[in-house]
Amino acid sequence: MKELSKESLGSAIYDRISQDLVRGKLRPNQKVTIRSLAEALGTSSTPVRDAVQRLLQDEALEQRSMRDVRVPVPALAQYIEIATIRSELEGLAAARAAEMASDKDITALLRLIERNAESMEAGRWNKAAEYNQQFHFALVEIAQMPVMLGILGRLWLRMGPLIAGYYGSAQISPLQRHRAVVAACEARDPAAAGAAMRADIEDGKEGITAYITSFETG
Repeated sequence: MKELSKESLGSAIYDRISQDLVRGKLRPNQKVTIRSLAEALGTSSTPVRDAVQRLLQDEALEQRSMRDVRVPVPALAQYIEIATIRSELEGLAAARAAEMASDKDITALLRLIERNAESMEAGRWNKAAEYNQQFHFALVEIAQMPVMLGILGRLWLRMGPLIAGYYGSAQISPLQRHRAVVAACEARDPAAAGAAMRADIEDGKEGITAYITSFETG
C-alpha cells in the first residue's frame, strides 16, 4: 500500500469522519475523543486531531470544553433554515433526475429503497439511515449536479446525525415518499418528483423539532 503523506492521511481521516456524520453513524450530543477515533481508525492521534479541528471549523463538531468535543445538537432555527434550503435544492435535484434517469438509475434507486426496508425490518436503524442518505445523494448524482452535491454534503454534515437519530428513535419510515419519487422518475414527471421530495423533507419537521427539544429537557 502506498504510504500516505501527513496531509493526505489527515484528509482521508477528515473524509471518513465526515462520511460517518453524513450517514448518521455519529448521533447528536455524542461525545467523540481523539483517542477513540484514532483507535477506531487504526492511526495515530495527530492526523485525527487535525481532522477534528477542521470539523470544528465546519461546525460539524462542537467543543464544549478542552476535553469535551461532541456532535452538535442544532438550534431549532438552524434546523428549520437548513431544512428549507434542502427542500428547495433536493426538490430541484429530484425534478431534474426525473428528466434524466435511465432504467439503470431507476433500478439502483429501487435497490436502495429495498435495502432500506430490509434494514428497518431487521431493526438495523444505522444501516437504514445510511441507505436513506444514499438515496438522497443518488438523485443529485442522477441529476448530474456536482456543485449541488458539494453544497448538500456540507449541509448533511450537520443534518445526517439529526435525521438518523430521529428516525432511529421514532422508528419512522420515509420510504413511501421515496417510492413516490421513483414512480415520478419512471413517469418522467419532474413536478411530481420535486413535490414528493419536498414532502419527504417536510414530513420530518414536526418530529425532528420535538427530537431537538428533547435534548433541552432531557
